[in-house]
Amino acid sequence: MTEFVVDRAALTNELERARIDFHQLLAGAKGDDWAKPTSGTRWTNEQLLFHMVFGYMVVQRLLLLVAVFGHLPSSFGRAFARMLNAATRPFHVINFHGTRLAARVYNRDRMAAKFDRVIDVLERSVIAKSDSAFGRGMYIPTRWDPYFDDYMTLADIYRYPGQHYDHHRRQLTLEATQNWIRERRRSTVTEPSSTG
Repeated sequence: MTEFVVDRAALTNELERARIDFHQLLAGAKGDDWAKPTSGTRWTNEQLLFHMVFGYMVVQRLLLLVAVFGHLPSSFGRAFARMLNAATRPFHVINFHGTRLAARVYNRDRMAAKFDRVIDVLERSVIAKSDSAFGRGMYIPTRWDPYFDDYMTLADIYRYPGQHYDHHRRQLTLEATQNWIRERRRSTVTEPSSTG
């Protein structure tokens, strides 16, 4: 059996990238930004920002599930994933309303500290896991999230929240985010052509 090799530094760097970016988003948000509707979701910016934190909180639970299902016959994991896929509709309802309610607790004043605690836990776990643990995995309910694959190793699960984060980051309508997008578009249009 070949030994599974994972780039721990890449995983922790990705977690740190999200942490730094998240703090910059919060610092740049203005008073009227928080209640603005987002692009492509029914959440406000404040609710979506919490949901981005929640993606990392989900990973903490998935790590526990991989620790269990990674040692069981694959038929158990497949059956569990099928059961969760069958419950997709209630999951999405709970996910939507749960995010709205949780954002009242982990609001603009508290979500940064929560995010830091979760990132710290995940970074410590990346360092503490054995190499062989990163090769174990489980079957995942693919209908719950577009970034869930049918089968994900522990290494895949550590990469997942960054994909989820970046997806939702593009949906924020914070003024600073919109200014950044406008500047990027402007610089692309005004760049001199290579032909002179």
